[in-house]
Amino acid sequence: MDDALMKKLVPLRERIDELDARILELLTERARTALQVGEAKQHVQGPVFRPEREAQVIRRLQQLNGGPLPASSVAAIWAEIMSACRALEQPARVAYLGPEGTYSEQAALEHFGHAIEPQPCASFDDVVRAVETGRADFGMVAVENSNEGAVNRTLDLLLTASVKVLGERSIDIRHCLMTRSGTLEGVTRVLAHPQALAQCRGWLTANHPGLACEPAASNAEAARLAAQDPSLAAIAGEQAARHWKLGIVAAGIQDDPHNRTRFLAIGQTDPGRSGRDKTSLILAVPNRAGAVYRMLAPLAENNVSMTRLESRPARTGEWEYYFYVDVEGHREDPNVAAALAALQQQAAFFKVLGSYPRCP
Repeated sequence: MDDALMKKLVPLRERIDELDARILELLTERARTALQVGEAKQHVQGPVFRPEREAQVIRRLQQLNGGPLPASSVAAIWAEIMSACRALEQPARVAYLGPEGTYSEQAALEHFGHAIEPQPCASFDDVVRAVETGRADFGMVAVENSNEGAVNRTLDLLLTASVKVLGERSIDIRHCLMTRSGTLEGVTRVLAHPQALAQCRGWLTANHPGLACEPAASNAEAARLAAQDPSLAAIAGEQAARHWKLGIVAAGIQDDPHNRTRFLAIGQTDPGRSGRDKTSLILAVPNRAGAVYRMLAPLAENNVSMTRLESRPARTGEWEYYFYVDVEGHREDPNVAAALAALQQQAAFFKVLGSYPRCP
């Protein structure tokens, strides 16, 4: 290396070493203080994980940030710091659709941090069941995709499950076609979760119409099977290719380059107000003229903004539907509370899934 360059780098590297030592000292002090908070909570049996508090911490730091780090990096760094501090008391058990390498795992790690006890599950049903029975503290389930819409199985589970929504996470979906060899030689079938197959249908038809498309329980499960069988290709994310040691034939094969999936974090606690919240609920209305209009009227009357409306058949054979609604605000906000009270009075079915901090 050039001597002049080394003369410039040496003091800068020494400065970085000095700053790293100071950062570690502050992190140690923060961890000790977090343990003291945990000890104080034990007297009142307070939860270790407070989504609204963590959202407020990250939002405040993003507002204070005046340096070159983007807001997303600030959020990611402090999510891991808080995850590590929580784990000093007890690592959170987090269930998600597995095996290793799924987008559900990515969403869980981004939301709860890496200092968790991961519990990969075979299906969304198993994720919800793990939270309901206490085998997991939290779960992460996909609820909607920007291309394919609602994940219907998740909506059906939320209707009857005794869990609460305590957070959300939206991640970019970048699908890759992968095989054992990194080529399509000898490959006859491609496996993926049905949602992923739908999201890549146009690309597969245009580029490899001869490949038979077959559904798998998850994209990572497809990758696991492809790692065992050279006649199989899988559609999954890059993390699955790394985990299962597969070669990527083509990357970014999703039909929509802006493809995103929204996940919900579920648990058994009710987050308090963070100042930037969302409330999710399920409604059903009597089968009479104008019922849906009257159902939504309390939202407008109380200046509550609706951000999502999905319908699912009630499966009664009577052409009745459940409506899945997201609104801005927390159920404890006065205007939201008034709207929910009016909705509950006139709805044939009413269930608040949770109020929680909006996606960072």
